[in-house]
Amino acid sequence: MKYQSQKVAYAYFLAAMALFGIQVLGGLLLGWIYVSPNTLSEVLPFNIVRMIHTNALIVWLLLGFFGAAYYLVPEESEREIFSVKLAYIQLAILVVGTLGAVGSYLVGIHGGREFLEQPLWVKFGILVAAVIFLVNVSLTFLAGRKTAITNILMMGLWLLCLLWIFAFINPDNLSLDKMYWWMVVHLWVEATWELVMAAILGFLMLKLTGVDREVIEKWLYIIVATALFSGILGTGHHFYWIGTPGYWQWIGSIFSTFEVVPFFAMMSFAFVMVWKGRKNHPNKAALLWSLGSSTVAFFGAGVWGFLHTLHGVNFYTHGTQITAAHGHLAFYGAYVALNLAMFTYAMPILRGRDPYNQVLNMASFWLMTGGMAFMTFTLTFAGTIQTHMQRIVGDYFMDVQDQLGLFYLMRFGSGIAVVLGALLFIYSMLVVRREVVKPGPVAVPGE
Repeated sequence: MKYQSQKVAYAYFLAAMALFGIQVLGGLLLGWIYVSPNTLSEVLPFNIVRMIHTNALIVWLLLGFFGAAYYLVPEESEREIFSVKLAYIQLAILVVGTLGAVGSYLVGIHGGREFLEQPLWVKFGILVAAVIFLVNVSLTFLAGRKTAITNILMMGLWLLCLLWIFAFINPDNLSLDKMYWWMVVHLWVEATWELVMAAILGFLMLKLTGVDREVIEKWLYIIVATALFSGILGTGHHFYWIGTPGYWQWIGSIFSTFEVVPFFAMMSFAFVMVWKGRKNHPNKAALLWSLGSSTVAFFGAGVWGFLHTLHGVNFYTHGTQITAAHGHLAFYGAYVALNLAMFTYAMPILRGRDPYNQVLNMASFWLMTGGMAFMTFTLTFAGTIQTHMQRIVGDYFMDVQDQLGLFYLMRFGSGIAVVLGALLFIYSMLVVRREVVKPGPVAVPGE
């Protein structure tokens, strides 16, 4: 650790991992409710558990991004964070807002808009936290060295925070409501978050591979250009069936097809950097998570997204378990695994126990990734059958759901693997001690 103010990232990573644990446990409960629908239906209804599951996902990923920024911006800018106190105030606001939102959901108070269910006061709290963050990192960035990594990170984070303003716009007209809603949800995960992902991945490649900065910067600018080119108008694939003009079907289909490109570029970037660098970095687990993130993101966000993005296909598949398959693998690869890669790299340094025993961490990668891959295949098969029976044959929704019971049971089994992997990761980060390097044989004089 080069700068003392980087320690603030540790608090963000801890809060993120706590919410990560809550999120995956909530997901496991949801998986069981699909198998046994009346589970906790009076005490904790499905819609409330789902809000907690999805909201915890979004918040812990954001905490991870903020923590990553507070770790890498000082190192890239070659100066301390402008104000550590502001960073902790921002974290406190986000934690209080998260607890307030969960408490509101549990008593039935929510906005009713998926992902944006937070009560109004929580939304304002998030906005205040975002402003504090932008002031803090921007002043640090402007006063220090400028690099492609920080340029791209700052662009992504500024756009991410500014797009949150659309969360406050909630018109009565449902079509308009959905258009503004996607300005947050789509332009976050399929545009601005991709910039954050590229910047963090670039930083990790710089540290783990030893490749020249100039080479990494050229790749990053190409990735960012393709992400913004495809992601902005790619929003149109959400406008197909909400009452918008028919031309969105072609705009959405064409630009959504190009959304595969930045994810393929990121996967290629990661593997080429490792191949060119050939650096024997001791933190093999961080390298595994980085390569795994870019690879799974390509398949989850790229390939599985393309499977049902063309409007002629989406007409039949939208809202089925195919959507769930794409969403789970895309989020896991692009953002969950990326954050876990950053935690794996930075936390041993922040805790002063680098190098550390990485066996459990790497085991957690394979357990989580294997579980998520199996879950994706299971949901894809379930969604294919659901599409045929419900959208083609015309069977009733609940009759079709009864026919998918075996797939939901298998999905629950894969969820157990993901939860065990997540808990193993948290344990490997917080409990496992520094690796003891065994001394070699000592030569005795005269022998």
